[in-house]
Amino acid sequence: MAGHQEKARGIPDRVIYYQYRHDPARRTLRGIDEQVAKAERAVDGKAPVKRNRFIKLTGATKSVNRDLEAKARGLAGLKGYTTNLTGQSAEFVIDAYHQLWRIEKSFRMSKHDLQARPVYHHKRESIDAHLTIVFAALAVSHWIEHQTGWSIKKFVRTTRRYRTVQIRAGRQTLTAADRLPGDLRDILAKINAEHAH
Repeated sequence: MAGHQEKARGIPDRVIYYQYRHDPARRTLRGIDEQVAKAERAVDGKAPVKRNRFIKLTGATKSVNRDLEAKARGLAGLKGYTTNLTGQSAEFVIDAYHQLWRIEKSFRMSKHDLQARPVYHHKRESIDAHLTIVFAALAVSHWIEHQTGWSIKKFVRTTRRYRTVQIRAGRQTLTAADRLPGDLRDILAKINAEHAH
């Protein structure tokens, strides 16, 4: 529970859930073994002393910090997830954290592939318009990814090479276009078919 001073500062109640996973634990323990072995070699004078959290220096005396080693081993494979959603289950909170990579991926994509760069606006209307365009582009890109199975990066890079050009010669309008490769034709057909529904 948040204390009185925390609540006065607007800090809500919070809960932390811990999850243990075997594979990360195995990798962490292997890393600890390697670091402790290096620390032991450094303490024995068989290797130079480098930055190693398991080397304990007391004056000029070097030793392996066994207390820290035991603590690190005890925490291997555990990860904490803090939330102010105190009414939600541990499964809900941990699953929500595990979905964060999708959000991060979306924003990396939106900045690079959609060329949504930070801009300096001073009027509220301009700020709202800019964010609306960025999020609309993000929504369309997710829809395209879902319909095609392609990443938006691949879709944008593939399609932007192809143009349709209309040339007006007197009363005639001629249309010139590069021939689309088969995979792109299939993808565009999927988009058009879903759009028609």
